[in-house]
Amino acid sequence: MQYSFRLAELLGHLPDPRKRPGTIKTIVEYTGLDRHQVAALLKNEVQYIPLKALSRLCDFLVEHGHAIADQLPGALFAVEPESFWELLARRRRLQMCLGVRRVIEAANPEVSYVPASDSVLLGEILNGATTLGGTLPLRKSQTNPDEVQRPEHLKQSLVWSPGQAPDSDVRQHANEIYDMYSEVHGDKGLVCIGSNKSNSVVELVIANAFGAEPFTSEEDFSNARPRHCPFFIRYREQDPQPTSCFGGMKLDKSSKAMAPGIYYEDANGKWVQGGFEDSKHETALVFYIHRESLGRLEMVLAGFSGRATRLLARGLATRAQDFWPPNFVGQGIQIGAFIVQYTIASPSKKGSDMLRTDLAAVSKVIPIPPESIGSRISQ
Repeated sequence: MQYSFRLAELLGHLPDPRKRPGTIKTIVEYTGLDRHQVAALLKNEVQYIPLKALSRLCDFLVEHGHAIADQLPGALFAVEPESFWELLARRRRLQMCLGVRRVIEAANPEVSYVPASDSVLLGEILNGATTLGGTLPLRKSQTNPDEVQRPEHLKQSLVWSPGQAPDSDVRQHANEIYDMYSEVHGDKGLVCIGSNKSNSVVELVIANAFGAEPFTSEEDFSNARPRHCPFFIRYREQDPQPTSCFGGMKLDKSSKAMAPGIYYEDANGKWVQGGFEDSKHETALVFYIHRESLGRLEMVLAGFSGRATRLLARGLATRAQDFWPPNFVGQGIQIGAFIVQYTIASPSKKGSDMLRTDLAAVSKVIPIPPESIGSRISQ
């Protein structure tokens, strides 16, 4: 069992330096602790803490109204998850976000819908997070049922998919959803279903993780190395094509023609296609960033197509261990970033499997190299 130090969570100390004026200075002046030690405590990067320092921190938290004495020092510590489903289940507040589409020409403008594949994936996430991937009965038999961690609050948010409203409205609504999530104090998780082609909040999650400017193209670089994000979604011609920091029609100015699909930067700095789409193949993306000291999780689950989304749902239900542990750990952050290739043994005729949720395929999970992630992490 491993514990994390949650001083940043109790203080509401955000990773964005523009939103944490004077936090370290205030703690240093009150406690007498070294500035670098306080910074490390806020990042959950210390191996031990002297009892005297812990006592001074508790005094600070009580006097400044961040906690009550009866909660301390216990509130400063939290058990870290040991599996993919525990990562979700240990969130006190879990928010699901889905993109919404509509028939713009419809007589009733109130008619809107969530794609069927996204609904299937949503169901698997809720099932896995509340049953620990089906292992809850076993956990209950081994421990006190009251000690089994599950989300206390579940919330769903809907946001316009790109092209379903004016760009300004789509982005404004996405920012509102993301800001409301960010401003909630305490242990929390945000799970975005769909790629940036269908869920505009995804753009904010990825941009925030890698220090990019959301809804801004990075295609004008002379080469792809300066890209903020280590993966890239090359749209299909018929796809919605929102302006994005990690999506578009080409990697950079010098790019040759690229096939649609999901690309990533390998350990040698070369951009390679992680998978492609045809009658026998599909591709999906699993990304999450867990800021341990904040108790803050953000996750993106995206199939390149509807069929890929349903394959991802089935894969999570049966092989969630493929996405654990995180493939980058450092700077008080854990990141899991994986591209999944699916090969379908017996593909059906086009469109004949649209209602199937039991699609069978051989999957290959490609962890994006930690070197490609670490060099881009927003400080």
